[in-house]
Amino acid sequence: MTMNAVPVAPAPTGAHPANSIEIRGLRKDFGAGPILDGIDLDFVDNAITTVLGPSGTGKSVLLKHIVGLLEPDEGEVSVFGEDIWHVPESARYELRKRFGVLFQDGALFGSMNLYDNVAFPLRKHTDNSEAEIREIVMANLREVGLERAIDKAPNEISGGMRKRAGFARALVMRPDVVLFDEPDSGLDPVRTKLLCQLIADVHREHGGTYIVITHDIPSARILSDYVAVLWKGKIVYYGTADEAFASDDPFVRQFLAGAADGPLGMD
Repeated sequence: MTMNAVPVAPAPTGAHPANSIEIRGLRKDFGAGPILDGIDLDFVDNAITTVLGPSGTGKSVLLKHIVGLLEPDEGEVSVFGEDIWHVPESARYELRKRFGVLFQDGALFGSMNLYDNVAFPLRKHTDNSEAEIREIVMANLREVGLERAIDKAPNEISGGMRKRAGFARALVMRPDVVLFDEPDSGLDPVRTKLLCQLIADVHREHGGTYIVITHDIPSARILSDYVAVLWKGKIVYYGTADEAFASDDPFVRQFLAGAADGPLGMD
């Protein structure tokens, strides 16, 4: 399949001209050809956008550029109106405080119990008293159903519980943007659906700009307000979830249906 066979959809109608996360001409090459090849993408504020695509197509690389862990070879990543690689490191550090991130495995500290894991960002980045921290931490743990597991170590709980604890930690600073790196990875279908419903419920309660990296189509159906499809380093589709799942484009239709017939092959 050539990229010319897949039309690039316009940005979703109604997108605000100054969104929290704006990407222009983003390119990254690790030496074997471009992983990201000139991406332009604006994420709609106060919505959940899923970035979909086959495994190994650069979805997690894109996320690392958004949070400022990877520097682009070319292009611009604008976060809250600032190009994060044209500001001092101290300013980039402050911008990162406005992000919450849920990594694939929860990325919990193995030497800490769940309570201390969730409290860690507050202890590091705020001057809150321990009483204030406890009130915030317990509220977040209750929200993800883990208030009775605060003394458990990460190796004493299930993968789904670790994901929920990681979600609680990602939310504890009340971030403007929350990034999810394949939150469904390693979970069975039931727990995947429950986690996705939890993410959607929390977003309805608190709002914010949520960006979900996944290749799991059922997760995207549950979560998405907007869908971006990444393939061979380019955004080949970007639109509302309703438009995406009703698309007549052969590539989008094949990928979202998980069908064998279509332009997407094994290459």
